[in-house]
Amino acid sequence: MTSVIDQPAAAALPAKKKKKKGSHNFSGSDRATLGAFVGLPTLLHVLFVWVPAVCTILLSFTFWDGIGGLKNIKWVGFTNYRQIFTLDENLPVALRNNILWLAVFAFIATPLGILLAYYIDKNLKGTQLYQTSFYLPLVISLAVTGIIWDNVFRTDGVLNSILGNTNPDTAVSWLGDPHKNIWVVLFIASWRHIGYIMLLYLAGMKSVDPSLREASAIDGATEWYTFRRVIIPSLRPVNVIIVVVTIIESLRAFDLVFILNRGTNGLQTLGVLVYDNIQGESTRIGWGSAYATLLFIICLGPIMVYLYQNFSKGND
Repeated sequence: MTSVIDQPAAAALPAKKKKKKGSHNFSGSDRATLGAFVGLPTLLHVLFVWVPAVCTILLSFTFWDGIGGLKNIKWVGFTNYRQIFTLDENLPVALRNNILWLAVFAFIATPLGILLAYYIDKNLKGTQLYQTSFYLPLVISLAVTGIIWDNVFRTDGVLNSILGNTNPDTAVSWLGDPHKNIWVVLFIASWRHIGYIMLLYLAGMKSVDPSLREASAIDGATEWYTFRRVIIPSLRPVNVIIVVVTIIESLRAFDLVFILNRGTNGLQTLGVLVYDNIQGESTRIGWGSAYATLLFIICLGPIMVYLYQNFSKGND
């Protein structure tokens, strides 16, 4: 007797449509919310960051005193760049100060911040007090920081009073002397930068796998050797951030030097030259824009390194 094999019931059912990979069933309200949280910040970023940046680059190739509207803008090509490198005697001083700022941050302030993070991570007695003390300068804005230290280092300030130099004729001019003021400002800037680096490195050290320390201790390595040869290499993303932050903070130095003595008497930086030429009495917007473009190009290097380190395939 021949048996009849029935067709599978599933064959009679309509095939299910496969959902496309990466597709999302967003409702209208979801799209509106996503657009508000992503589109609006992006729009504001473009309007207030990239549009002024592009306009500044374009203005660096022009001559304009800011009077008479946009119709008085005159295209001069690379004239502004040639002039700031050949005619402006403040540029070498500003470059020297920015390089000195970077050297002090890189070889003194940053290592001190890392060293503080190392000791605070050991949970010594009074660790909370130490963290608060070194973190406090980050809470205060640079403008307020400048005002506070101005009362310390000015001629009739706290330091001269402690030293007994209350006579205005004999008191030490900490901020007026070109040979002293840059070191005073670097001391103040380092006071804040050390706490910043300590905070970044301490946060990174808290995320290190404890098994790395245990394995190093089993091998007989000292704690300091473990920190130098095991912990620091494992904090590569944090190290990259610290390098980039240190370089950018050094190059864009402006607040402290301007508040303390308006960037005069040998305290010029690239940021001060940008402000003086755009908002100062000379109103050379072309020169100021050229300085700003030069500063942007210099800062672009560490920014590109940072982006490469964070988005390269090797870090996936």
